[in-house]
Amino acid sequence: MIHQMKKAAGMVLAFLIFSGYTIAQELHSRWDELTASEWPKALEMSDQTCILPFGILEKHGPHVPIGSDLIQVREWAARATKKEYAVVFPDYFYGQINEARHQYGTFALPERVVWDLLEATCDEIGRNGFKKIVIINGHGGNPELIRYFIQTRLEKQRNYAVYFFEPPADSAYVKKMAGLHQSDPAGDQHAGERETSSLLYLRPDLVKMDSARNESGANQKRLNIPNVYTAIWWYADYPNHYAGEGAKATAELGKLVNEHYIDALVQALKAIKADKKTLELQDEFFNRVKR
Repeated sequence: MIHQMKKAAGMVLAFLIFSGYTIAQELHSRWDELTASEWPKALEMSDQTCILPFGILEKHGPHVPIGSDLIQVREWAARATKKEYAVVFPDYFYGQINEARHQYGTFALPERVVWDLLEATCDEIGRNGFKKIVIINGHGGNPELIRYFIQTRLEKQRNYAVYFFEPPADSAYVKKMAGLHQSDPAGDQHAGERETSSLLYLRPDLVKMDSARNESGANQKRLNIPNVYTAIWWYADYPNHYAGEGAKATAELGKLVNEHYIDALVQALKAIKADKKTLELQDEFFNRVKR
């Protein structure tokens, strides 16, 4: 009788553990796919960590979709959070893209709106219970904006911290990249071989490889003022808003690029979720500011 009772208790315990595991596995990571009743569990499982996938809407040569940056960050977040849970904010494409306003499909907002919207979005993410906001970026024109934005989070005290994830370029990865690259890496930038390969791996249905040679992605070198930065530099070099040779892209290279990014993001999420020091140091900083 005792043996049967122990066996029954063990079965109940196993069922409860398995049920909890199933719930955890089935809990959606996307903010917009969670129910309100799942919110406390999502906050707990994520250690109050939310990913803000920052893309843009702009022309990507004649052959890859306007939302390429957005597609990439969306996929990176979705695939990484299957391995390390965090909540993923809905697709965010309100960044800096003035240099592409002469091309169809570009969505460029006024600079004040871009800044205020990013700040309000982070504040609202924080109001919903998240203490750690991780920005992942797919657009080459955003990093300066993001870094300055994060630095200005020290302007006033907040109950959350913002992190900017940038994947490492370790020697092993660089060596593998060199072995697969068919174009000049120095000129492989916007919608070139690497980015086209990424889309070939993630969304081959959206890539029009037969159009990749319809425009030039070569540097036009129309402006040369040594050691000087000016807003028109990108347009001067790449008026077609295309930099590189997308026609040389391969899904194999795309797999390498994406798996490297996702693996690195998973490791970063683990570290960020375990991080107690950033918020502690922020509070210490502001306590000293108030003195």
